[in-house]
Amino acid sequence: MQYTGSKYVGEYVDGRMEGHAEYILPTETRYVGEMKDGMFHGQGTLYFPSGSQYDATWENGLAIKGVYTFSDGLQYDGKNWHYCDGYDRRFYTEMCHGLKPTGISQLTNMDPPRKIPFGCYDCGDGFYNPTTRVVKDYRNRFLRNADDDEHEWIIRTCRKGWDEFVGHRPQL
Repeated sequence: MQYTGSKYVGEYVDGRMEGHAEYILPTETRYVGEMKDGMFHGQGTLYFPSGSQYDATWENGLAIKGVYTFSDGLQYDGKNWHYCDGYDRRFYTEMCHGLKPTGISQLTNMDPPRKIPFGCYDCGDGFYNPTTRVVKDYRNRFLRNADDDEHEWIIRTCRKGWDEFVGHRPQL
């Protein structure tokens, strides 16, 4: 654990993590559930710092079957997923609490939305700086370096922290 920065609270059998336990990763993601031979095995839940969680059945460290629940309570359904797609563009909070009056836009599922630092993008799990190509979480902690594909996707699809004039500009 000292080399990975992780923390383990649980039982050991023959020097291996085994039984019901809590395993805390350096990212503050926590696993609570059954362990066998040093791996997630049996019923267990990953709790993410964002408030979301993944409840799963694990076998030798791999998730066999599970359900992902977002921090707002929305559960991901891989077969019938229609959230915020071409079929229904409402955010989950709009589904639960209704739409806002005409003229008042809801830009994200969080209302009011987070303020994005100038020059950055909100990529869903943190802010992306296209100059450094670094994604930091909403508490300004490093998450990852973006590769070329993620960089292109963020620039193309995510909200940015500045306004641009995109309409007609009359000649003066």
